[in-house]
Order: sequence, then structure tokens, then C-alpha cells
Amino acid sequence: MSVDYTQSWAYAEDVCQEDAITIAARQMAREFSIPAVSPAVGAFLQTLAAASRVHSAVEVGTGTGVSGLYLLGASSDISLTTIDIESEAQQVAREAFGRAGIRPGRTRLINGRSADILPRLASSSYDFVLVDGDPMEAAGDVQEALRILRPGGTIVLARALCGGKVPDPARREEDVVAIRSLGKELLDAAELRSSLIPIGDGVLLAVVR
Repeated sequence: MSVDYTQSWAYAEDVCQEDAITIAARQMAREFSIPAVSPAVGAFLQTLAAASRVHSAVEVGTGTGVSGLYLLGASSDISLTTIDIESEAQQVAREAFGRAGIRPGRTRLINGRSADILPRLASSSYDFVLVDGDPMEAAGDVQEALRILRPGGTIVLARALCGGKVPDPARREEDVVAIRSLGKELLDAAELRSSLIPIGDGVLLAVVR
């Protein structure tokens, strides 16, 4: 039986409705030329965080707050540490969190490179890590994520398909090769339960055994 996956993926995005604050944050991301997770990926992150009863989350790649709004919307108990090198975009995210009624004490926005910030976070102290920063630094971010996660914690690698380039072996761009290699490593790791989910630009989900 033939399946039109393109139509199915488009439908998965179209059925996800966003509130005005998230739509505004997404528009600001476009103005900053910063990629934001798609509505379907955002809804997936929110559902996953709620189902996993996440209390403490870390995000690499604040952007203008789109993914943060989804994660913080999963539960009033979630606290989010979010890292980005773009201070102006982070300020937009801070304002979006405020408009959404999120208490300042639930968020910690840190300006800087993930390679510098993640090693300062305490080991085995977090439930959830979203890696959505520089693809060339993603492997290091994932290694630090494994260190800071509690047993049973979750890593989500956003943009795991690199605009559809990862499945094509002929694509040998440096960032594509890096994400392809990291994805295979996560999927093959015995200490993880992993799955590649083709929504948005691809989501790789890994749970620490």
C-alpha cells in the first residue's frame, strides 16, 4: 500500500494550534533568522514532558522562546534552564515567558556557549535535556546531557534530519555528517532507548536506561 508521507507530515503540523504568544515568538524567530521547532515538534515536546512528569529541564538553544514556551506549558512544576549565545533573542524569550504568566523563578536564562555552560551544571540533577543549538557542538552537548541527567532522564535532539539531508548519503556537508554520526551513535547506544521521529525537521528521542 502506497502512503503519502509528505501529506501526512503536513497534516501533523496543520492540526497543531498555537496560542498568540507562541505565534508572536515564532514570528520574532523569523525576524532574527533563528530556526524554531515546528508546531508538531513543540506539541510533542510538551506532551513528552507532561507524560514523563519532568520537573527540571535544560535547553540548549533558547532562540526567541518557542520551544521553551512549549516545555514550560507542560506543567506548572517544570523549571527550565535555557542557554543561548544570542542575548537579544533571549530577551525576547524572557518577555514571552512573562506574557505567558510564567513565574520568573521557573526560568534561568544563561547567555553563553553550551560548551562553556553545560559543564558547570550539576551531575545527575535534571530530568530532560533539549539539544537544539549549533549542530557542530551537538555531540559535546549530548555528552554533557548524559552527565547531568538522572537515570530515566530524556535527551531530545532537535533537527535530527538536517532539513532532510541526513537520510541522503550523498550529502556530505560537515554539519550533516556530524548530525548523521551522532544520530547513529544514539540509536546504537546500549545504555539508551532511542527512536528517530520524522516530525518537523526530525526529532531523536533517547531515554537513559
